[in-house]
Amino acid sequence: MTELLHLTERTRWDEAGVTGAYTGSTRGKSLADVGFIHCSYASQLRGVAEALYGERPAPGTLVVLVIDPDRLDVPVRDEEGEPGGELFPHIYGPLPVAAVTEVREWPA
Repeated sequence: MTELLHLTERTRWDEAGVTGAYTGSTRGKSLADVGFIHCSYASQLRGVAEALYGERPAPGTLVVLVIDPDRLDVPVRDEEGEPGGELFPHIYGPLPVAAVTEVREWPA
């Protein structure tokens, strides 16, 4: 199993604990806005973090969701971040809290 990673604001993750599902997509955008949840593989996470949040986010504000794709009941597709670019995993539906196996502080 290859873990999927999703970087998000702690407050958005806390909200998912109440509703049972996470519906963010990327910084400032929801699943409803974009149509999928942006994820990364481990080798991509630092670049994504720097592109979206800069090099020094405030301590305790960001978390990395570690996702087990086998626990998802919606499609996951590897797609280009930009034409001809690197492939990133995208989750096409809400992320059940039960599919998150670990929550890590960022930066680690």
